[in-house]
Amino acid sequence: MTFNRSRPGILRICAVLALGTLTACEGIETERANPESYRDSLRRDSGKLFGDINLLGGSDDSAAANSGIGVNGFLWRASLDTLSFLPLSSADPFGGVIITDWYAPPESPSERFKVTVYILGRELRSDGLRVAVFRQKKEDGNEWLDAATGDNAATSLENAILTRARELRVARADG
Repeated sequence: MTFNRSRPGILRICAVLALGTLTACEGIETERANPESYRDSLRRDSGKLFGDINLLGGSDDSAAANSGIGVNGFLWRASLDTLSFLPLSSADPFGGVIITDWYAPPESPSERFKVTVYILGRELRSDGLRVAVFRQKKEDGNEWLDAATGDNAATSLENAILTRARELRVARADG
């Protein structure tokens, strides 16, 4: 059996070239784009299901009103608080849309209401909120038909939400 000694020589040459290339890069200084270490970011985000995303706006951060969701946190929380008596169909904190299911008040079971809230921005402003109220009445054939809502139903709900949002903001500033 013959032993080919040229193969180990080639491997040594490749190893020397690889080491030479690595040591040539030793003098180059690199700067991290983010000075926070991986361990620090894990420690900061530990216990958070969605990392920095805060779905309900509850945080000690001064910018908590705008952290984690795509809309103003005070308007979002105030909308949920104001509509808490209605059954919730869907809520999208990133798009700022809250849709309730139909609700029939106990005092008038022949009519029902549905509300949709649109939060339009990240700032606490009166024009950053739109409310749509839908009403239906039960007719003789037990069929629900669309009916007109009062002229100020949506405006009244908007004002109630804005008032609650201001209360939440003042409470955050005090505490």
